[in-house]
Amino acid sequence: MTSPAFIEVQSLRKVYGSVVAVDDVSVSLEEGRTAAIIGSSGCGKSPFLRCINRLEAPTAGTMRIGADSVSFVHNRMAGTEDEAFRFRKSMAMVFQSFDLFPHMSVLRNISLAPILVNKEPREQAEEAALKLLQRVDLLNKADAYPGQLSGGQAQRVAIARALAMNPRVLLFDEATSALDPELVGEVLSVIKDLASEGRTLLVVTHELAFARDVADTLYFFDQGRVLESGDPQQLLNEPKTERLKGFLKRFQGVFKS
Repeated sequence: MTSPAFIEVQSLRKVYGSVVAVDDVSVSLEEGRTAAIIGSSGCGKSPFLRCINRLEAPTAGTMRIGADSVSFVHNRMAGTEDEAFRFRKSMAMVFQSFDLFPHMSVLRNISLAPILVNKEPREQAEEAALKLLQRVDLLNKADAYPGQLSGGQAQRVAIARALAMNPRVLLFDEATSALDPELVGEVLSVIKDLASEGRTLLVVTHELAFARDVADTLYFFDQGRVLESGDPQQLLNEPKTERLKGFLKRFQGVFKS
């Protein structure tokens, strides 16, 4: 018997002027599962994720995580700000550009939001931050500043910062695309561990081997729509549409391992 969806997005639409970035997209995901979202640049993956996180206001659609939901009609949100806040607070997002505060130490970057948003005592928030740094193998960088970190280290700090808010859902927007190839593995390893722990993850990625091996569900975006979705192995090995076949040709050899 299929479990009820924990994340449910219905008829999501995002329009910038005359450009339709997200066009009537509906997705669902069970709690503790990982969904990977793939597609060419400009296909609507990032706007979709930014709408879920409410960094962008959807033009229309309904989004639900657990019992918390928000709806938009004609660029206007239905419901109260309290409902919107609860929905937004249930998730955290990791960006491709890290977005760490350069003037703050690693420890401060991780503990700041729990102190300001969750009103945690500073000592408690910093103790939790140190545990998260140990988890991503960066305990020795607690007093360092972002400018002193490699790209892989900075992204692992960004993941620790996201975890500090105890989110029910983690969103990853091309978390490895800004990294040198030799640093990609260390970040993917952390994301794989989170997936294996039963975290609920939505991951926009170009790492198709990761999508194949880690994701429970795969969504292929094309021109703002979900063109194909389903089991990652099946979609990547037996694509149904010419668009997905053409996309996968760019990654020939990725499934040889």
